[in-house]
Amino acid sequence: MSDKPKFAMYWAASCGGCEIAVLNIHEKILDVDANFDVVFWPVAMDAKYKDVEAMEDGSILLTLFNGGIRNDENEHIAKLLRRKSKLLVAFGSCANEGCIPGLANLSPVGEIVTTAFNTVSTDNPNQIYPRTSFDTPEGEIHIPTLYPRLKTLDQVVDVDYYMPGCPPESHQIAAVIDLVVQVLQGKAQLPPKGAVIGAGTSTVCDECKRTRHVKTITSFKRIFGQPIDPSLCLLEQGIPCNGIATRDGCNARCPSAGAQCIGCYGPAEGVVDYGARLITGFASVIESNDPDQIDRILDGIPDPTGQFYRFNLAGSLMKAGVSAWKKEKV
Repeated sequence: MSDKPKFAMYWAASCGGCEIAVLNIHEKILDVDANFDVVFWPVAMDAKYKDVEAMEDGSILLTLFNGGIRNDENEHIAKLLRRKSKLLVAFGSCANEGCIPGLANLSPVGEIVTTAFNTVSTDNPNQIYPRTSFDTPEGEIHIPTLYPRLKTLDQVVDVDYYMPGCPPESHQIAAVIDLVVQVLQGKAQLPPKGAVIGAGTSTVCDECKRTRHVKTITSFKRIFGQPIDPSLCLLEQGIPCNGIATRDGCNARCPSAGAQCIGCYGPAEGVVDYGARLITGFASVIESNDPDQIDRILDGIPDPTGQFYRFNLAGSLMKAGVSAWKKEKV
């Protein structure tokens, strides 16, 4: 066995983009190999759950866990890796906030399954749906059981550090790897437990180079199909840009490219509920003191749920829609 500290990475309810972002650090991945013994990374190596179960508790120094907790398998592995790891990092938006999979919390599980297996894009004439267990001549087969709602990692286990992003920027991942390597070499110290790593402490607006003047919004509109000033703040042009409530660290990539910030780096420092902060922020830049008119202008936002809770629903104060809550006592 190697004497190097052990490293693990796991995905739960996620798309796999976080793994790609890790590989996008290019030659920095060699620093991971040089300084760690990679013992569990299902997307990149052959490893079995039983191998992790056989390890001593606390024997893995660092685990990057991406993905939300959507089913009983996700929860089992989250608790297993928490037990086996000294440092557990909620890696990426799905583990931190629930991200896009968390939007399914607006619907009960039955509707989700029906949509997946019985729509115009699915050929299922016999109405066959997945079962959590099935008897075969070789034995009983089990598949994971979906929970009523998706949970963030820290709603299930204790988390040491948070690294936001959908996915985290590769240069931020490289910087965190450099820090961990320096800690192993005794040249640096880890931040306090619970800290956000690989991101800033301000907002995307502070990183954005677009010019800001007096905000006089009279309506909101979609960004496509109309001329957009390439240098003026998008929000001042009536484009609902989430930079005012989103944590910095991405170098304002979307506004710099002419697209509004959609919030993938999560709530900025001190933001309790991302959607609530955005609603307040948008209302404050509207040119009106009439509450009814402000409400009408806010009603003009094309997709309110997607605007305010696209990445953050599962981690918000609401956590889910009423239909999902009815199926679970929390």
